[in-house]
Amino acid sequence: MSIVDKNKIEQELNNFREWNYKNNSISRQFSFDLYMDGIEFVNAVALIAEKENHHPDLMIGWCSVQVNYTSHDLGGVTEKCLHMAKLTEELYRE
Repeated sequence: MSIVDKNKIEQELNNFREWNYKNNSISRQFSFDLYMDGIEFVNAVALIAEKENHHPDLMIGWCSVQVNYTSHDLGGVTEKCLHMAKLTEELYRE
């Protein structure tokens, strides 16, 4: 697996809502009505991440969750990161 170039990352992110590319990672802030909704979302993301063997950095706040994907081994965004962003977005829409 290799790093995806910036143009492809930006093109792919046009298909997602509110995702950003910065500091060699892609990220999005997700909002929830209740704190526990965010916790349930984190648990669901964790299950998908474990299944796909690609784990995000997560920051839990009050009724919000920040999700960041990057390849720590390669130092940037890979196709797997983009795939995980798509799965995360789909999970949020459910």
